[in-house]
Amino acid sequence: MAIPRPTAFDYAPFYAPYVNAVPEGVDVRFMLEAQLDEVRGIFGPLSEAQGLHRYAEGKWSLKELLGHLADAERVFGYRAMCVGRGEQKPLPGFDEDAYVAAARFDARPLKDLLADFIHARQANLSLFEGMTEEAWTRIGNANSVQIKACGFPYFCAGHAAHHLAVIRERYLTSLM
Repeated sequence: MAIPRPTAFDYAPFYAPYVNAVPEGVDVRFMLEAQLDEVRGIFGPLSEAQGLHRYAEGKWSLKELLGHLADAERVFGYRAMCVGRGEQKPLPGFDEDAYVAAARFDARPLKDLLADFIHARQANLSLFEGMTEEAWTRIGNANSVQIKACGFPYFCAGHAAHHLAVIRERYLTSLM
């Protein structure tokens, strides 16, 4: 069963760029799987020193970006599970800057951060595969907004697509 594409009424407007990053007619699961290879291809060849690269002062390092991708993957997956299971209590937002600062990703080996993202994405793919058609239609409250469960896989894919584009455009070009 394909994951239904959310409509603009199924999520807050600030998620629209993430949903719109998934082309119409594309099964979001294929995009989520393809991004695993893309992330491996970008981060796998990098050295530890390259992982610490920032394209500008005050920007996250490549390691921090990869850690952030794993954090966001977990948050979106958790929210998808909660909303899909019918949770009615509000789910908290997350301050990505605070999470990155607290995690100290730059001190971790790049290969471990890469494995961490891959495991988080694979766990979400497994979760999404097991969700029912009814689960995708459930609505919950996350980050102080009403969201339908079917939005979360699109947020995962679009969020990763956004950061991967930034990595290609700003980080990798300034590494050369």
